[in-house]
Amino acid sequence: MKRWLFLPALLAALAAWVWHPPRPLTQAALLARYDAPLPAQVPRAVYHLGHSLVGQDMPAMLAQLMGRDYRYNSQLGWGASLDQHWREAVPGHAEENRAPAFRPAHEALRSGDYDAVVLTEMVELRDAIRYHDSAGALRKWALLAREARPGVRLYLYETWHPLDDPAGWLTRIDRDLADLWKGGLLAPAMAEEAVGTIHVIPGGQVLAALVREAEAGRIPGLSRREDLFRRNPDGTQDRIHLNDLGAYVIALTHYAVLAGRSPVGLPHELTRADGRPAAAPAAETARAMQAVVWRVVRGYAPSGVNG
Repeated sequence: MKRWLFLPALLAALAAWVWHPPRPLTQAALLARYDAPLPAQVPRAVYHLGHSLVGQDMPAMLAQLMGRDYRYNSQLGWGASLDQHWREAVPGHAEENRAPAFRPAHEALRSGDYDAVVLTEMVELRDAIRYHDSAGALRKWALLAREARPGVRLYLYETWHPLDDPAGWLTRIDRDLADLWKGGLLAPAMAEEAVGTIHVIPGGQVLAALVREAEAGRIPGLSRREDLFRRNPDGTQDRIHLNDLGAYVIALTHYAVLAGRSPVGLPHELTRADGRPAAAPAAETARAMQAVVWRVVRGYAPSGVNG
């Protein structure tokens, strides 16, 4: 009689052993998920999970754009993957997470406190997909958030690779959106029905569009891609991390997607996370940045913004 008590556990273990995730969505099925735009709704609370391409200053800038009642939390790491965050094995955890922005990721998503959750993956993105089970980790974070708050809006923040990538910086941004961000992450993760739809914050696409405009001489105050990237303490060029101008552009992009509103006319003189004034673009530069952001976001259906 006692051996029958072990049968449910045995069956559960067997099911876990033979279960495989559903086949990734086809491109057509994935695109169909974005046919209907999201109703415009300004979130009052947002959670960011990622690494230094989220950073501490960009969410702080976004908060200033969102307004007085807005709040946010985050968990960051040094080039951390979604899987490392899930396993709580985050490189640079102590160095990158400071009060009051920091809140442990599992606790935060289980709380159901957030209107929107923004997730991003490490780069090199090909390595993340191959070695860090990116789609599986994205699925797990999405399910955790939806279990606590079924109506939460989930977003994948698309980033970029280093300026000196051998394939070319713009080439990688153009190619990776379909091949990796969609094909490698979203299509497999969203194949599980309970995950629902994960929309996209097209950070890489906005930077690429802005750089193309700047390098064609159509953005006053900007002439090359390096104008958006920081300098190292020794004066050399940082090849992947944004300076204040770049962080401002990405904050505008988050605003446009999360709020579903045009960023044209928003303030351009903001402060960093530590309260110091950020280097601000000139007013005409800021307006040109805002226009590019809105053009890209409203023209990209997976953002969820009605164009």
